[in-house]
Amino acid sequence: MTAGLFIDGIWRTGAGPTLVSTDPATGAGVWDGASADARDVAQAVSAARRAFQPWADLPLEDRVAALRRYSAALEARRNAMAQDFSRETGKPLWETRTEIASMVAKVEVSITAQAERAGERAAATAFGQAVLRHRPHGVMAVLGPFNFPGHLPNGHITPALLAGDTVVFKPSEEAPLAAQWMIQAFEAADFPKGVVNLVQGGRETGAALLDQPIDGLLFTGSAEAGALFRRKFVDRPEVILALELGGDNPLIVWGDVEAEVAAAVIVQSAFITTGQRCSCARRLILPDGPVGDRIVEATAALAQRLRIGAWDGPQEPFMGPLISSRAAASAFTRVQALIARGGREILPFKVEGAFVTPAMIEITGLEAPDQEIFAPVLQVFRASDLDAAITLANATRFGLSAGLIAEDEGFWRRFVQRSRAGVVNWNRPTTGAASNMPFGGLGASGNHRPSAYYAADYCAYPMASFEAPRPTFAAGDIKGLNP
Repeated sequence: MTAGLFIDGIWRTGAGPTLVSTDPATGAGVWDGASADARDVAQAVSAARRAFQPWADLPLEDRVAALRRYSAALEARRNAMAQDFSRETGKPLWETRTEIASMVAKVEVSITAQAERAGERAAATAFGQAVLRHRPHGVMAVLGPFNFPGHLPNGHITPALLAGDTVVFKPSEEAPLAAQWMIQAFEAADFPKGVVNLVQGGRETGAALLDQPIDGLLFTGSAEAGALFRRKFVDRPEVILALELGGDNPLIVWGDVEAEVAAAVIVQSAFITTGQRCSCARRLILPDGPVGDRIVEATAALAQRLRIGAWDGPQEPFMGPLISSRAAASAFTRVQALIARGGREILPFKVEGAFVTPAMIEITGLEAPDQEIFAPVLQVFRASDLDAAITLANATRFGLSAGLIAEDEGFWRRFVQRSRAGVVNWNRPTTGAASNMPFGGLGASGNHRPSAYYAADYCAYPMASFEAPRPTFAAGDIKGLNP
């Protein structure tokens, strides 16, 4: 059994129930260890609290140097990490290699973002100097997802550490090995004890962490969990929440677009990572009539050519299994509910263990639930004109990503002006996002604290000062004094 907790610079065995992760393609065990109980969690938060002030007091250049050592440690481990990430999540090796590369690159991106969005600035005034500084919050709890078990929590942890915060990281119970690799890289980078701590476990471990006196919760995951956290902290306004949640994301195809060209963007939007990206297209909105029919046919034909298989199979797959057979069964139940409402199968959703096939379901005219099916399931809607299509795209409680495939720039200007989403793309997949841009949404997709380049905004708070080298006010300057 693995000593899977890292608290105050020491690897140790938890006192909670045994946690096991498996390869979703084969069911073979990948990692097992004891999870953290409430006492373990309290000790991790205490260690982070003790480490906070010394870490925050370090010159910024020292924290930058430590994070660059961490980046180098990730780079040195990238091949072994990618293989274990694939074993644990089922993702193709080409995708986990890209994930590790994004983790490595995140450090320099965060350094640039911190300088631009959270650095120090001064301006002379007639009465002294006005100075803007940014100060860390304290102890940040980071809850990570399974779909990008390294990249997404790393996107919270790296800017938090750069700002001077300390971290207690609780990864997804589906991906404990990926988290262990991350912490080993921090350990190799010689971070001070207590600055980064790891507690493994499931929902009980996460609940214990949220009950602790933390200063912030940085979370990427489902909208349902995000709503729970909002309620949890409604009477604790001192805890900053940064919630990056899911989406029921629309993709419109409009105008004179070659069907096969549109299909390539649609497939990359809807089915990459086996549909397990929060920014995947869930709703395809097309014109009524033959134009829409041709796009449906081309997309279905291309989707049927996608290779599905294990990460280490004889041929490189486009997509692997879902994270578990349980997730596949849940997605199947939701698809069957759409069909029971009158949805027409264009491509059926087939399930074999954790492996699934891409599905397309015609939903036009039906009342479909506004939900995120975290699987390669694309619902197809028809609209009479572009304005109706945009209205339909915005008819969701979510607002993470949206896209338009069109060659008419006027269509794009109208769409981007009216779209209600945080990531809005033109002729690119809905899953595309630049590292030097914010990433996040509105409505049920977040709480207006986008991550990626804007993570610097929530990892530190602004402090405004009015300064002079010596006192300059005299009693005579005070109005209304008696002689």
